[in-house]
Amino acid sequence: MKSLHKIILFALLPLMGACNGMLDIEPHSAVSPTVVGSDDIEALRIGMYNKVQEGPTYYSYIAFDLFGGELMTSTGRPIDLINSLSNALHTFVSSQWNGYYKALLQVNNVMSIAEGLADSPTRNRVLGECRYFRAYIYLCLVTRFGDVPVLRQNTQAKVSRDPASMAWELVEEDLDAASGFLNGLSADSFYYVSPAAVTALKARVKLYLGKKGEAKELAESLITNPNYALDDFDKIFRSKANKEVIFAVHQANGEAVNGPGYYLGWNSNYVEAAYQNNPVPITGGNQWWWYTDRYKALLTSVEGDTRTKLTYNRADYGKTIKMISGARIFDSDFILYRYAEAFLMDAEIKYYRKDYGGALTALGEITKRAYGNAAHYTDQSEAAVKRAIVEESLKELVGEGRTWWTLIRLDAVWEYNKDVADKRESNANILLWPITQESIIKNSKLKQTEGWY
Repeated sequence: MKSLHKIILFALLPLMGACNGMLDIEPHSAVSPTVVGSDDIEALRIGMYNKVQEGPTYYSYIAFDLFGGELMTSTGRPIDLINSLSNALHTFVSSQWNGYYKALLQVNNVMSIAEGLADSPTRNRVLGECRYFRAYIYLCLVTRFGDVPVLRQNTQAKVSRDPASMAWELVEEDLDAASGFLNGLSADSFYYVSPAAVTALKARVKLYLGKKGEAKELAESLITNPNYALDDFDKIFRSKANKEVIFAVHQANGEAVNGPGYYLGWNSNYVEAAYQNNPVPITGGNQWWWYTDRYKALLTSVEGDTRTKLTYNRADYGKTIKMISGARIFDSDFILYRYAEAFLMDAEIKYYRKDYGGALTALGEITKRAYGNAAHYTDQSEAAVKRAIVEESLKELVGEGRTWWTLIRLDAVWEYNKDVADKRESNANILLWPITQESIIKNSKLKQTEGWY
């Protein structure tokens, strides 16, 4: 991100304390709307991108993969990883809760400034991006925590958690507004919000909400968009020119060393020098997260799968290391949306509508690239189609933060997370997370998610 969005220009501008009491978070880069004008809007815009993309930390991009049941720690049990992270005192929780609200503070502030500017394409672009980012922030919050404070404007008051339905309502409202503001505009690259990025997020939201008709239309509009196509799989994560990525967070080489790669990489002491970062990711620590045996078997289940060399690589690279869990290096972009996901959504929607043949046809676009065979799946029974969608989603979107909610939507989460399923009776909110304990201590109006402590 530093090569694109790591531009911090707010040191020259006075800070304000809006929201400081509300969730007890620091007002980073909160610029008073009364002291800036149209000449400052580009600096504010870049600062907003920076805060939204970096504030919730690297955890936010892979959180739903960590909970998906296909990653584990050295204990060999995915539930131990889930238990360690879903803790109100863990930085995994606090960095996302605090990070998203800090980003929201910035977005709301930029929005209030842009609303006071004269009408222009620049104003419309910034307002469209603000509404998009606020929708994205609240989608991330509501899918993690359920009931959350819904803030249309910044406030210094202490606030309580609002019903999740209010957050979903704002998400839909903001995305509709973003579509209007960005209509007819284009983005400089896939590192900036575009109309297609809004459509992709809208489609996902409608799918989460069970609004299948609207989700179908949105997914189909992405599929027929002439600006996008399935591309070589190895181009997608390396900042290479391609037609597949719709919106991504850029990572320069070396920038993500303390991100997800740190936990999946290897200590140089265990890997022969010739293979260090070629292709074995090297870090200063030891590998903390591993694929489960089940996931490794799935990723390698079809010989010749063109995705495997990037998502799972197995070989003898050193004295003690026999396998690598993930072959991406430390310049891998965080992909928020790409064209392939439109086909997966289309398949899922058709499955819900009992169009099982149509679902397999949609999956065929994915399998044609992966295996060279659009008719890889032929069994049109309900159970077989559901399994095919789940498996191709897990193979296609490795490390892209989709696993948890894909399993929830398809009612497969209990099958893939039997240890989580065992906790359903004791915790009705087992699919949500606790909120950070620090926020509760500082704001008495915030109550812990029921079932958590």
